[in-house]
Amino acid sequence: MRLSLPPSFRIVTLRKAIRVLLAFTFVGTLFAGCSAYNKALKGDDLDLKLSTAEKLYEDGKFERAIPLLEELTALTRGTSISERVQYYLAKCYFGMKDYTLGGFYLATFTKTFPTSQYAEECAFLAAYCYYKNSPDHELDQGDTHAALDALQLFLVRYPRSERKDTCNALIDVLRNKLELKDFEGAKQYAQLRNYQAAGVALDEFLKRWPNSRFREEAMYMMLTSAQKLAQGSVPAKREDRLREAIRTYHNFADAFSDSRYLTEAKRIEASLEAQLDQITKGTTP
Repeated sequence: MRLSLPPSFRIVTLRKAIRVLLAFTFVGTLFAGCSAYNKALKGDDLDLKLSTAEKLYEDGKFERAIPLLEELTALTRGTSISERVQYYLAKCYFGMKDYTLGGFYLATFTKTFPTSQYAEECAFLAAYCYYKNSPDHELDQGDTHAALDALQLFLVRYPRSERKDTCNALIDVLRNKLELKDFEGAKQYAQLRNYQAAGVALDEFLKRWPNSRFREEAMYMMLTSAQKLAQGSVPAKREDRLREAIRTYHNFADAFSDSRYLTEAKRIEASLEAQLDQITKGTTP
């Protein structure tokens, strides 16, 4: 007597068999891949090492490609394939978003192979790595200056590059960051009530960034700092400082005749004129 299995049981059994087969296939492929990788890594066949590394790079497996490429860098130095090896090594670090090592290897590539077909790409990517390492404006801006130098050098070397517009956009971002850092630094003197230092720092800021987006605020802050410096001065210095504060007001009013700060600036100027008038008429206590 034959037992007849229900259709649902047969379907479940078939599915389990398929899953088991797929699992074995995956494991087999994995072991085969590991075996091929180990063969390339431990063997002496340079062509196999390079082809394996390139395949790993194309598959986005940068970490696995790097040991092969680092070994090849030493083994192929001075040979015809050295350029290709060092290009892939630099691009692997870039692909891993390791912008410190990526920038180093990319910059090294452009110096070692200045006439390479990859030289322009690597020069740009090296500059881009410095850009990516540029920190927030509150921190030290050494990497920001390095990025600016690298991007500007790239534009000098490759003035007709298709990456020109991208470079200029990145330069604008970096300059805006430096501008903000300088402005915040100058403004801090006023916040600390060191009004004399604030006036000097804000004046230097405006000379360095004559078209700054903070120009209006900086000039108004120069006025308020000059006002407070004059008011807190000893009698021997007060008149000169009041006159300087009034000049600061006129510079501000001429530059920003429709400023949102103008009403308050006029009030400050009127107060300064009244204090100066008292001094010149000898009515100051």
